[in-house]
Amino acid sequence: MQCNDRRRFLANVGRGMLVGSLGVSLAEDLGIRSAYADDHDDRLTFGDMEPLVALMQETPLNRLQRVLIERVDQGTDLPTLIAAGALANARTFGGHDYVGFHTFMALSPALEMSSELPSERRLLPILKVLYRNTDRIQQFGGSSGEVLKRLDAIKHQGDRVSAKALQAATRRGDVEGAERIMASIADQPAKQIFNKVQFPVQDEANVHRVVLAWRAWLAIDLIGQQHAGTLLRQSVRFCLQDSKTRLQRGRPDPELWTLLPKLLDQYKLPGKAIGTRQGDDRWLDELAWTFFRSDRGQAADAAAQALADGYAPDQIGEAMSVAANLLLLHDPGRSKDQDGDKVKGSVHGASVGVHASDAANAWRNIAAVSNRRNTVASVIVGAYHTAGQSPGVRPERWPLKTDAVEAIDDHSELIRTTGDAVRDRDQALAAAAAQRYGELGGSPRAMFDVLLSFATSQDGALHAEKYYRTVTEEFAKTRPSMRWRHLVGLARVSASEFGTPAPGYQEACELINVDA
Repeated sequence: MQCNDRRRFLANVGRGMLVGSLGVSLAEDLGIRSAYADDHDDRLTFGDMEPLVALMQETPLNRLQRVLIERVDQGTDLPTLIAAGALANARTFGGHDYVGFHTFMALSPALEMSSELPSERRLLPILKVLYRNTDRIQQFGGSSGEVLKRLDAIKHQGDRVSAKALQAATRRGDVEGAERIMASIADQPAKQIFNKVQFPVQDEANVHRVVLAWRAWLAIDLIGQQHAGTLLRQSVRFCLQDSKTRLQRGRPDPELWTLLPKLLDQYKLPGKAIGTRQGDDRWLDELAWTFFRSDRGQAADAAAQALADGYAPDQIGEAMSVAANLLLLHDPGRSKDQDGDKVKGSVHGASVGVHASDAANAWRNIAAVSNRRNTVASVIVGAYHTAGQSPGVRPERWPLKTDAVEAIDDHSELIRTTGDAVRDRDQALAAAAAQRYGELGGSPRAMFDVLLSFATSQDGALHAEKYYRTVTEEFAKTRPSMRWRHLVGLARVSASEFGTPAPGYQEACELINVDA
């Protein structure tokens, strides 16, 4: 078939239908993807990665896992699969679709989870999130519904645009203006782009806003610096969409627009060196409770004061993390049944504690990799974000079934009890057993292994992978006297989410010949 004939054929039949009928391998052999790119000048493509990215978008779902396993058998490594999935997701959704951007945020956590599993099971979390990714991409319209287009390098705002200019464009919902700015900085080092994007990210306390930015940054190392602009455009587009919704609904300007610059100026933080002062356990506990009990303005002020007093940003971040965990441990659960498996009393998915923990983790991590201004700003906004939510939970801790485990001293029995309680969806017993195990000095790895199996097998209402990764990171970074509470929270969430296996999980287990 001649090239021009093939292009006319594609125009008449439709590229997606042709790929579906011919199969991915034959379509690649025919060069269909390069023809599509030639015919659509604004299509965003990814060079050598393009065939694998397109495979993620277009392989029929009932063949996807088999095709991915074949790719691995042929030598494609797991990071490359995740990288292709991330690019396919970014191009398709551009930070606009709820399920889409949640799936993007699960990709790098799934890769980390894979590294913790025995070799014969390492594919499972990868297949899980890529199955979800392709499923949602195809529901969204596949290649015909792509949000991100190729930026025109000629149409930009000049070479010296500022972070404040990008922030101003997102605040007024100016998509074209923001995209022109992103085009003008596309060739800058990834960290410079990242630091500019933080200005609009800091404008509102929204968990998806901050976690998407953090997961995009992590994906840059995996995918390559040349794709930094594409990955971070998702965050910009999310902020733009948020602003357009705010303007359409007539909502007032967010408090952070004025509060953050006021606190930066009041405490003269931009001109101060980053502090290194360490707080003792009492200081940390008091600050965590301040964040938990205070309104958002008070918490932001407390964080700014601590920075001005020379405390290291990560010390304040640790208090944010502990406060977020308190929200989970004090949460009575949903007051009534909601959609899917989010029944009355459940705490998984988009619950106050899970969201607060994921957000605190993201703000803390962003602060650690940003320039000085964004380090202090991220800590202040992170404290603001964590606070103001305690009216929705109990003032005292949600009761655990401590009586049921207080006589158990055997580590193995407590591990079994935790796993059995999760399978019984008994949050109070699962959390109590995990807590008792920690009090007795049990191995964290053994408990993580039990809970990792559930984060891998269960759907988790889009949050299982992300929250599991949050807990592993926060456990590692929290001082020994306070870290075990993160595993207690994970045990509770695991019990809450159990009972809804991830779509495609059973098939994946059968394909790689492991027990489900």
